[in-house]
Amino acid sequence: MSMHEQFADELPLLAMGTLEGDDRQALETHLQDCAACRLELESLRGDMALLSLSTAGPKPPRRSRERLMAAVAREPRGAVAAKRSSFPRSSPRRSWWMLAPSLVAAALALMVLLLGRQNSELREQIAGMQSDAAVRRVELRRAHEIVSTLTAGDAMRVTLVAAKTPPQPQGKVIYVRERSSLIFIASNMPAVPEQKAYELWLIPSSGAPIPAGVFKPDAHGSATLVNPPLPAGVEAKAFAITIEPEAGSTTPTMPIMMQGAGE
Repeated sequence: MSMHEQFADELPLLAMGTLEGDDRQALETHLQDCAACRLELESLRGDMALLSLSTAGPKPPRRSRERLMAAVAREPRGAVAAKRSSFPRSSPRRSWWMLAPSLVAAALALMVLLLGRQNSELREQIAGMQSDAAVRRVELRRAHEIVSTLTAGDAMRVTLVAAKTPPQPQGKVIYVRERSSLIFIASNMPAVPEQKAYELWLIPSSGAPIPAGVFKPDAHGSATLVNPPLPAGVEAKAFAITIEPEAGSTTPTMPIMMQGAGE
């Protein structure tokens, strides 16, 4: 038996750091004078590093796996066991094969950890996408309601004009009674005094005027109201506009600035 074969079973254990006692001392003494065994030891250490990284990174080279499997296959044989009887040892040595389950368990634990982290990130991404989709659904539903009100065949369309003055200021109301849906568009509206605003009123067929929203025109005299809160199913006889405090009023303040009935 050559000196290389004598230490063939010791090299994998030394690479793992599990060789102890006189066996380790004898092998380290041999390595000082044997370049071939030193090269084999470094190769085994490299193969073990690639194996440990394979659970979270690229697949190790086939040659590395084959080398490790060959090292595992080199269990103590009769000739090697006889050789070891000449070396006193301070404690029983664990074989490479006995450590294989521990390596597999550690690799599986690392894979479970990485998969759990990836699953957590995927759940966060899915939750974000679901939230965005919910917002889009709300926006789409609102846009559909506006288009439905504008194009409804049974909508009441009212044009409001300035009372007792030339009809330059103008307001248009589109109202759908069954849905209590209202869209108001104003143009050429004069500016209001500070701390004041225009208020739109729904004049029902019976009962008191109902507030339908306050607004202030922009620099061009334009303004809009879209679906202000209104009671359900109120039949409108007309609409009117007054000037009120910015917060609005519960009853109209005279005089009425603009008014109009259904066409």
